[in-house]
Amino acid sequence: MRLVLYLFKRFIPIFLGSLGFFSLVLILVDLLMNLTNYLQNEATAVQVAEVMLLYFPKTCWYAMPLGVLFAVAYTLSDLYANNELTAIFSCGISLLHFTFPLLVFSVLMSFGLYFFENYLVVPTYSKKVQLQGQLLKEEKSLNKNNIVVISENGYIVYKAKFYDNSVKRLIDLYLVYRNKENKLDAIVHADSANWNEEENHWNLIKPVLYKYDNNTIYTGEPSEEMIKRLNEPYETFQNNVVTIAEVDSHTAKVYINHLKRTGLPFNQELSEYYKKFAFPAIVFIVVFLSIGLSGKSRKNVLLISLSLSVSAAVLFYVLQMITMLLAKFGYITPFMGAWFPVFLFIIISIVLLHYART
Repeated sequence: MRLVLYLFKRFIPIFLGSLGFFSLVLILVDLLMNLTNYLQNEATAVQVAEVMLLYFPKTCWYAMPLGVLFAVAYTLSDLYANNELTAIFSCGISLLHFTFPLLVFSVLMSFGLYFFENYLVVPTYSKKVQLQGQLLKEEKSLNKNNIVVISENGYIVYKAKFYDNSVKRLIDLYLVYRNKENKLDAIVHADSANWNEEENHWNLIKPVLYKYDNNTIYTGEPSEEMIKRLNEPYETFQNNVVTIAEVDSHTAKVYINHLKRTGLPFNQELSEYYKKFAFPAIVFIVVFLSIGLSGKSRKNVLLISLSLSVSAAVLFYVLQMITMLLAKFGYITPFMGAWFPVFLFIIISIVLLHYART
């Protein structure tokens, strides 16, 4: 028990210090990238400080794995350099046994990081993005061009040239109706369609019905029943402004189901959704990795630990960026896009631990 308390006494201050340092670096990078725009748009110091404060939980979320990696690597390397681990090994205690409390701590922190991201990081980061957009006068348009939406599990397909969100109107709309055998039933063209708030369906302006039967094309007007089936919500046609990083996991899942149902691309969003669960697991991985990396040098412990930590973090983030891009374009599954770097680093950690001095 004394060894556990001693280990955490050495680990906790370094972890908190490194977490604060890396978070501060991320905040300063964001500030410097937007400083000119803040000045040009006459944002006050208080407003900029509020943006930075709202960004702080997100930077902690990003910096957590790097902070843990550095803290564990430095703590164990320092113990190696001072021959304290040698004394522990001479008592018959292995490296894995000695560091097991850190592994348990990392598992608990991984679960905590998920809830931290879901209930604190998401709302504060969303407010940060919104406030920063207002200060920088960055307007996001909900209008959208060239829309294709699949509704009613494929029985109705909407194709519109333009959606005007200010009046909730679809311009130059084509509607393809399919029967239960998934064969073409009818096509309807309308100059435009307006969203009916009271009845929750689209009202067609100058609609023309085209129906093919017995090698003959018939024209006419769509029935009232066909119009009432046009109940796809107007939000479906808005420009995609939902960012998975800015919503909680439940909202993200609902949004992805919406994309699937309407036939829109969803690989990137699904990868980001899986990343919400994969990223917290990194805390456990970096502790595992740090144990394997520790004790590589008795000299310049601070410099060696920092360089190894930064190198490992950069390698992980670059690899995850590549796998996420591959998932986005469909070369690998969204699940592997988020989880493959985690699996790979588990293997690397096991190999390093196998060759570590114990």
